[in-house]
Amino acid sequence: MVTIDGLPHVLRWGREPESWSQEPYGLVISAGSQTDLFADPQGAAPVDASPRLLFEPEGDFIFSAKVSLKFRSTFDAGVLLLYQRETSWAKLCFEFAPEGYPLVVSVVTRGVSDDCNSLMVDENSTHLRVSRIGEAYAFHHSLDGDYWHLVRVFRLGSSTDAAVQLGFSVQSPKGEGCTAIFSKLSYRAETLRDIRSGE
Repeated sequence: MVTIDGLPHVLRWGREPESWSQEPYGLVISAGSQTDLFADPQGAAPVDASPRLLFEPEGDFIFSAKVSLKFRSTFDAGVLLLYQRETSWAKLCFEFAPEGYPLVVSVVTRGVSDDCNSLMVDENSTHLRVSRIGEAYAFHHSLDGDYWHLVRVFRLGSSTDAAVQLGFSVQSPKGEGCTAIFSKLSYRAETLRDIRSGE
């Protein structure tokens, strides 16, 4: 079990990382090589091998973090993760693209994964946010942690399905490993009023 300042719930490892620590500057998680969470829509076998540190939120929420990485290999990423079950999950990634630059990437999985590249980022850190609004979830991205750009809005399943957990993950599907720092953590038990307002 892990407790983190600013988060109201105890977190648990759903899959252990190569290493992790809590530092004054943030939560540090390292994933080993060939770590990923993906259900390929082209038919390759699903992969469920990335570490994840999760808690179960209650009601609506707004959860954000600054995510920083020293990218080394294609698809290295720091992730904010929603996880319901092996076939139902979603992740908002700060990921290293095959073209050689960081991207904001979102993946929503309902049996198979829907993978969507969004915004190119010029730095090795950015801000990611996950919100729940009733039965829906919203992913946002921000360069400065102040003005938020909508990445996507979606549902995973009904409220009668298994509970959805929330937290962190790191992946290095093609590389020898990856370390992400999650800092400036913020969790608010409130409803986001307008997903397209920038607030």
